[in-house]
Amino acid sequence: MQALLEVILPVFLVMGAGYLAVWRNLFSESGVDGLMAFTQNFAIPCLLFRAIWTLDLGQSFHPALLVSFYAGSATGFFLGLFAGRRLFNRSWEDSVAIGFCCLFANSLLLGLPITERAYGAGALDANYAIIAMHSPFCYGLGITAMEIARAGSSGTRAAALPLQVLKAMFRNALVIGIALGAAFNLLNLGLPGPVVDALDMLIRSALPAALFGLGGVLYRYRPDGDFRIIFFVCAVSLLLHPAITWTLGSAFQLSDPDFRSAVITAAMAPGVNAYVFANMYGRARRVAASSVLIATGLSVITVWCWLALLP
Repeated sequence: MQALLEVILPVFLVMGAGYLAVWRNLFSESGVDGLMAFTQNFAIPCLLFRAIWTLDLGQSFHPALLVSFYAGSATGFFLGLFAGRRLFNRSWEDSVAIGFCCLFANSLLLGLPITERAYGAGALDANYAIIAMHSPFCYGLGITAMEIARAGSSGTRAAALPLQVLKAMFRNALVIGIALGAAFNLLNLGLPGPVVDALDMLIRSALPAALFGLGGVLYRYRPDGDFRIIFFVCAVSLLLHPAITWTLGSAFQLSDPDFRSAVITAAMAPGVNAYVFANMYGRARRVAASSVLIATGLSVITVWCWLALLP
């Protein structure tokens, strides 16, 4: 128990410090916005660029690893989509946003630091392989579903959908960082030493700053109604997704490092991008915001349980 607390608590204490700082007016909400803009648009894309650039793509990108994780993601999305429409009687557009909450695990701001603290920095290759596909897969699926849902009312032609999806994806700084890292890796390109040193300085600030900022962002997301939907999202994100990943990872006989990274990443609460997506389309914003907050709080317990079960 002590070891598990030492892994989980520091991550959530940094988040808690951000939450407390904004709550007590020690750090302004505009400061949080600036901090999150810095981390999401600069520091974390640089971290992803560096990680993908130096990753052994042939060793890390196992189809079994990706299928184990993303089968659970896709299952969560479609469950959320159809539950939103059929069980909770929401519009198709709202239901897509609810599905996105079930889809988008916080692989980066929570999955990376928890895996690193549990198993060391050398255990992150599988995390980076999952993260490299995460934004393209999730935004690709979510944006495609939302544009299809909106097509009937907006009159959008089906032929125009692929271009709209690509434009939306490649406006995302995380996707750009991943794409550049893959290009540098595949083309065997390098950078001058001082540039790499400057990049590393920026990267070292990425996760602590992002966790502190995430705590500040969560202060805004006070739960207010829609609790049946919110707890449905929490159950899918914190229990069903990692259970599917565990089952498939066991069936595929993933190595212990890959299995741990996949299950831990699958067990993360929805990321802030779930709210960003809902806000982008103006759909189910309260559900998305409250789901991020409540699931992140509950994940202190559920992640502890998953870590205790892992080999």
